[in-house]
Amino acid sequence: MTRRLLLLLSLTCAMAVGNIYFPQAITPLLATGLGVSPDATALVVTATQIGYTAGIVLLVPLGDRIPHRRFLVTLLVLTGLALLAAGCAPALTPLVAAGAAVGLTTVAAQVVGPLAVGLVAPDRQGAVIGALLSGSTGGMLLARTFSGTLGEWLGWRAPYLVAAALTLLLSAVLALTVPAAPPASRQSYPALLAEPLRLLRTEPELRRSCLYQATVFAGFSAVWTCLAFLLSGPAYGLGARAVGALALVGAATMLCTPFAGRLVDRRGPDPVNLICLLGVLAAAAVLAVGARGGTTGLAALTLGTLLLDVAMQSGMVANQARVYALRPDARNRLNTAYMTCAYLGGSAGSWLGVRAWGRTGWAGVCALVALLATVALIRHLLAPRRRARRPGSDRLGSGNSADVTASAR
Repeated sequence: MTRRLLLLLSLTCAMAVGNIYFPQAITPLLATGLGVSPDATALVVTATQIGYTAGIVLLVPLGDRIPHRRFLVTLLVLTGLALLAAGCAPALTPLVAAGAAVGLTTVAAQVVGPLAVGLVAPDRQGAVIGALLSGSTGGMLLARTFSGTLGEWLGWRAPYLVAAALTLLLSAVLALTVPAAPPASRQSYPALLAEPLRLLRTEPELRRSCLYQATVFAGFSAVWTCLAFLLSGPAYGLGARAVGALALVGAATMLCTPFAGRLVDRRGPDPVNLICLLGVLAAAAVLAVGARGGTTGLAALTLGTLLLDVAMQSGMVANQARVYALRPDARNRLNTAYMTCAYLGGSAGSWLGVRAWGRTGWAGVCALVALLATVALIRHLLAPRRRARRPGSDRLGSGNSADVTASAR
């Protein structure tokens, strides 16, 4: 693992993840451009996230069977073509279908993670995961700024078309720079697909990490799906560019995930998870003040989204470090199980967020975030007692990455 390779892999994560999130900032523009209701345009965001979940289930396990360079290039080419189709969609239905195709194929970040972790020693895995998630965070947050600004200038189609061109360009760079490597597994495709479910049944620490990320990511998705409605409503009267600008503030999380990764390497994932879950609860309280509007409300939204982004991304570093340490020989399949649960949570969060917004407004969205974080926090506080009842499992989730790997072996 060289610095140049790590930078390129982080950029790949940024591009792949950004393709999922940039539609969130242009939902009001989609509603105006296609002549549909704001609630209907939320289907584009939800379809993309559902497609992404399907891609994790159906495609990511192939990372153990297909050489990484060929697999990454193929995924990016398919994503670029799907983005092109979305940018040319004449109505909402084909746009939803193209969005689902984008989500299905833009899973390169989930292939990059297991590849990179396998190239470093156990006591550096947290730092590498943090660096890759820093790239993913940058893509996720900056993509909203990019799409909101470009969409207001040139219309809702422009972000899709520009993203298509950039994704296809990245695929060409990867084809020339990523080193070739033989596949790690010769298992059949059906066997690869079945393995994540078996791992969920047999690995309690995997289930715990999945619960944490699913609940936190559900709250995160609910906030960002409904934030455009709040900012464009009567309380603020702002456009899609405001959503992008607010997301840009959250780019500070790019500096936090590498720090979280180093902390996981030293202290283990559990202390980091506890801090992050408490951070989500604090973010929900601060975000609730955003319903007031005006300068005070906007300041609360800025601070609240920043807290939420930092907590979600830092928690993911801890969760992935715990998951990858369970079975070093099955990291792609472990990641499939983990990310499937996470993005099912995200898809459910977008859906629940829109329903909460329709019934009780922004206060309902914030209450939903707090409820989801409380569920995860209760499970986290019960974790030591449950581990104590499992012989030989006392070190999992509480030691550093090297200790956890040794225990798994």
